[in-house]
Amino acid sequence: EEEEKLDDKEMALTITVSVLLAVLLFVVVPTGAMRLLQDRGVGPVALNLVEGFLRLGIFLLYIGGISRQQEIQRVFQYHGAEHKTIHCFEHGESLDPEVAMRFPRLHVRCGTAFIIMVMLIAIFVYTALGQPINALVDLTGVTEGPLRFVLIMLTRIILLPLIAGVSYEVTVKWAGTHPDNKLVRIILWPGMQMQRLTTNPPDEGMIECAIAAMNIVLAREELEARKAARQDGAGQ
Repeated sequence: EEEEKLDDKEMALTITVSVLLAVLLFVVVPTGAMRLLQDRGVGPVALNLVEGFLRLGIFLLYIGGISRQQEIQRVFQYHGAEHKTIHCFEHGESLDPEVAMRFPRLHVRCGTAFIIMVMLIAIFVYTALGQPINALVDLTGVTEGPLRFVLIMLTRIILLPLIAGVSYEVTVKWAGTHPDNKLVRIILWPGMQMQRLTTNPPDEGMIECAIAAMNIVLAREELEARKAARQDGAGQ
């Protein structure tokens, strides 16, 4: 059967709802819980720790919940096929389904490990900057009420690009180029274990699909490299 394709409006609506849901689950709910605890006299360091681990807990429950769905399980199988194929290519082996199947389904540069790293670094950043952020919000003259909650929540969103950037440098740039480093293994251990939920063992057909996708990427990269080489030659 021919698969249904989303038009531009449906795609825009899907992305909008997804972003709003992510902000609600991972920003509004944890920050709101922190606000409730603050009213009970909990200290700022404990508040930020609770907020961070609550955010992490929500993510784990979300992944655990969707991983029970049959369609998502199949998606996670393709995720595992992707990792096996990448391992096969990086080890210089021929891109053959039987060869790729022998490699592990976990990978240090996985997006799952990146997300876990974002959440862990966010705990340290928000805890370290908790008092400066409160002092900055105090300068606005808003000392309590819903508006202060909104301002605190906005600081979380504003700091996300910085946190994501640091996480990218750790999980992709550093860990990706030193996968066998003992420190890398220790730091990325939580994200690697999380991949046991987001990747499933694939079948051979899924490996073949991943290899076909890899070959397309490699062919495109080779074509771009040839174009760049011709341009450099013409420039000289």
